[in-house]
Amino acid sequence: MKPTPCEYMMWNGLPVIRKEIAESMIHNYGLNQKETAAKLGVTPAAVCQYLSKKRGKIKIVDKYILEEINKSAERIIKNEGTKVIVPETCRICKILISKGIFPFACESCSNEE
Repeated sequence: MKPTPCEYMMWNGLPVIRKEIAESMIHNYGLNQKETAAKLGVTPAAVCQYLSKKRGKIKIVDKYILEEINKSAERIIKNEGTKVIVPETCRICKILISKGIFPFACESCSNEE
């Protein structure tokens, strides 16, 4: 059976988004793995797996997407708490869908930016 769009995004999309944001937080903003994990609401072990390419295996190379990921990382760092993580994750997801990185989206997702 073909996975639903939500299953695909849960298993493939979310790890890529988290990996890219985590890498931006560490490389562009100087956070360590523990600080990054706290900001993203994941464990330090998850961040370690993102950095070692065990999770989120798709590599984003599009400069526009990377700029938007960097903006999301900055917004998450500046806004304490998890209230900004979901909107920023959804924003990046929509960009990745519109650029064809992810093959499909559910009907409740809008490709509009």
